[in-house]
Amino acid sequence: MALQVVSAVAETVTVSSCGMDVTLEQPASAIVTLDQSSTETLLGLGAAPQMAGNTYLKTEIAPQYREAWETVPLLTRGRPTAELVRVAEPDLLYAYSSYFYSVEAVGTREELQDLGVGTYISAVSCPEDNALGMTSFDLLALDYENLGRLTGREDEARQAIELQEEAIQAAGEITLTREEPIRVVWLYSVFEGTPYVAGGPSIPGNISEMTGVQNIFADVDEQWPGVSWEAIADGEPDIFILGDLSERGSLGDTVEEKIAMLTSEPGVSFLDAVTNEQFIIVPGIEMDPSIRSVNALNLFVEGLKQLGYAE
Repeated sequence: MALQVVSAVAETVTVSSCGMDVTLEQPASAIVTLDQSSTETLLGLGAAPQMAGNTYLKTEIAPQYREAWETVPLLTRGRPTAELVRVAEPDLLYAYSSYFYSVEAVGTREELQDLGVGTYISAVSCPEDNALGMTSFDLLALDYENLGRLTGREDEARQAIELQEEAIQAAGEITLTREEPIRVVWLYSVFEGTPYVAGGPSIPGNISEMTGVQNIFADVDEQWPGVSWEAIADGEPDIFILGDLSERGSLGDTVEEKIAMLTSEPGVSFLDAVTNEQFIIVPGIEMDPSIRSVNALNLFVEGLKQLGYAE
């Protein structure tokens, strides 16, 4: 896949990110990440020495990145603010969603650009700004290429893409055990009684497509739409994929709380998928676009096999 490079003169590199050009005169040396997914992606690319801070932990850092993460200042376990971020004097900010770039959060991208700070957003969060037909994992690979250029970690980026492609190939080789559609719901969280599930343009949506199962909310053009329990029941899911966000601390974040809600909620408690405990557990953080998303793919494939839906 070709990198969307706008220009490259001497060490200057410019990449396109969600409708805005990001230009650095040299590889980033003071990066601040605005969420855990972005933090772990940069750690996976070997960029810890170039990170000036990280923020917003939803869960524990993955063991394979823990040692490198401990060398990076933790600015806050909560959502970042403009004041906290600017103290670190970053040359690049990285977030998986545009949500973090607002007046209420760290400031708008335009404001930060005027201050000489580059802002990167995962391509998965703005598929409309990329070539038609690119899947969420294609866009994630584009992130690795872009970030490899911005950090001077091109070799590590290529390795991440190769590992992802190997997992995608393996997932495409499974055989489903029945001809009729296997229908699934990816349940990320429940907030104030509303279930938030994976829509079409999401990492779980792409995982569903590549494995040949049917995400019942694939036609919803949002990554994480809020839906009703009745809408879930109408989709007659065979499997619930439950996001484990145990350490985040909100009601409905743990797997146990999700199962309790499913078994007590009249709108869905009668479903065979609930009464027969057709559940696959995936760390919630791995449902967001990051270097860990490939593990969500592997866990889903293994879960299909354990439940007897694939071989």
